[in-house]
Amino acid sequence: MKILNKIALVAAFIFIGVNVTNAQTKAEKKAARQAEIKKMIEDQNFVFKANYALPMRGGSRPLTSDYDLVITKDTIISFLPYFGRSYVAPNIGSSDGGIKINTTKFGYSLTTKKSGNWVIMIKPKERNLADWRDVQTFNLNISPDGYGSLQVTSSNRDPISFNGYVEARRK
Repeated sequence: MKILNKIALVAAFIFIGVNVTNAQTKAEKKAARQAEIKKMIEDQNFVFKANYALPMRGGSRPLTSDYDLVITKDTIISFLPYFGRSYVAPNIGSSDGGIKINTTKFGYSLTTKKSGNWVIMIKPKERNLADWRDVQTFNLNISPDGYGSLQVTSSNRDPISFNGYVEARRK
């Protein structure tokens, strides 16, 4: 009987040791991931991948295709869907919808909250009065873990929000 107790005690110590080691590696992985996200945001070189759309009118909807906002030091590229009310009709015969921008002229401001979240405001500076989809601002709120929300404000459409995550930009 004493042998069984000793075996059970050794097994318990091994189990506890494995769990403590596993917890340390999880914490180390999380810290490394947060440092990677911080570097991407500070270097202004990342992609926001949208996976959920929250229009101002109507219901929320999961996104099944690949939609994103690519941010670099010199370029903003947006390929996002749009669901909601537009106050100006598109050109006749146009099937182009969504929030599509590719510009090198933009304002970029980054602030850090006490909670560790980053708040990024992007204002495209190219204004095309003939463009009915004119985007005023992109407001991006990113957590230290890389999850975020994006609010898009347009001049002639209802605002729309997206939930998603940040990842490294592919070259």
